[in-house]
Amino acid sequence: MVETAYALYLVITLAITIWVARTLSKNGEVFLTQCFGHDAQLARSTNHLLVVGFYLVNIGFITLTLSLGKEPTSYAETIRFLSAKIGLAVLGGMHFFNMGAIAHFGRKVNGWLHDGHTQAA
Repeated sequence: MVETAYALYLVITLAITIWVARTLSKNGEVFLTQCFGHDAQLARSTNHLLVVGFYLVNIGFITLTLSLGKEPTSYAETIRFLSAKIGLAVLGGMHFFNMGAIAHFGRKVNGWLHDGHTQAA
């Protein structure tokens, strides 16, 4: 029972991590290209680095949370175990990383827009 719960946790969270990383990569490149003044090569490179960082942070967080909590001994506990761990991984790891990256690039873009507005005036 315990081994199945851990295996399900890893399969589900890694699948979600891969799906989110691919979605962010695909749609994030357009955003980064705009942010970097249409420098596609810089946008692709930065996008790749962000995806690698996303994988490292999330997989590290997922494996770290393996040791947290009480191991399940029944099907009901297994469902609670999985929902708590998956929720923690998705809300804790992925959301934290995404919001940090968006905040970082949002400040950069805001600075570029402000500098451009000041120079134009």
